[in-house]
Amino acid sequence: MATKKNTAGNASFEESLRRLEEIVNQLEQGDVPLEDSLRLYEEGIELSKVCARRLSQAELTLNKLGKDLEGKFTLTDEELE
Repeated sequence: MATKKNTAGNASFEESLRRLEEIVNQLEQGDVPLEDSLRLYEEGIELSKVCARRLSQAELTLNKLGKDLEGKFTLTDEELE
C-alpha cells in the first residue's frame, strides 16, 4: 500500500482528483467485490487527503499574495519580513 501512497503523493492535483472520481464511480456501480471495494475505499481516502492538502497549500499561497497597484500579484509585506 505504500506504493499507492507514494504514487498519490507524487501525482498532480488533477490526476489525483481524476483517479478519485474513477474510484467513486466504481464503488457507486456496486458490482465490485468486497475486498476490492475496501482497497478502492482506502485508496480514495488517501487521494482525498492529498487533494485537501494541495488545496490548503494553494489557499495559503493565495492568502500570502496581494495585488499591487498595477494588478500584479506580489508577496505581502508580512512575507517579505
